[in-house]
Order: sequence, then structure tokens, then C-alpha cells
Amino acid sequence: MAKVLIVDDSPTETYKLTTILEKNGHSVISAVNGEEGVLTAKKEQPDIVLMDIVMPGLNGFQATRQLSKAKETQHIPVIIVTTKDQETDRVWGMRQGAKAYLTKPIDEKNLIQTLDSAGI
Repeated sequence: MAKVLIVDDSPTETYKLTTILEKNGHSVISAVNGEEGVLTAKKEQPDIVLMDIVMPGLNGFQATRQLSKAKETQHIPVIIVTTKDQETDRVWGMRQGAKAYLTKPIDEKNLIQTLDSAGI
């Protein structure tokens, strides 16, 4: 069982992801934007972060970069979960330090396989 941090400004998406993760035995914490996500990751030290891209303030690309560069959070894998499905977005997300890039709507089997491949 892993502690998963969901960073997403959509209550609906957070609910969907939480339902899938809890059904599969994981515990969930959440943040509503990039700034809160970075602070929560530093404080809670989750096993993995699911990061949306399009959010007010600090976007998911910026938050992913901060998490992957900060000494206290660089060991935490970040999986981007977004509606942005352009190849350039995928490449940019991976360059910011993401370990995987998933597009919404999320398929439960694909999400769990991605978590498994990240060692979670």
C-alpha cells in the first residue's frame, strides 16, 4: 500500500483518482494546485505524486520540476495525469522530471500498471 499525493484543481478528477487508488489499497492525500502540491510533498513525503498540468498559479510542469530538483523530494516519482495529449507536452513533462505521462480520462488498469512499474 502506497501513500499517493494527487495534485489536481478539479474535485471531480481528484475524486475519480481517489476512488481508483483506494479500491486498489492505496491511501490518498491531495492538493488543489502546484504550490500546495510541492508543500504537501515536502511535508507528507508520499510514495508517489499524480500531477495535473493545467492549474492556477504554479502549473504542473513547474511543480514537477521543483519536486524533481529539491533534495527532500527528488526521490519521489511524479506521474503526470493531464488532458494535454500533445507529444510536445509529453516530452516537456518528462524533461521536468516526470517518470510517466498519462492522459485523462484515466483508465484504471493503465494507472495501476503505471504505479506498479514505478515500483509502487
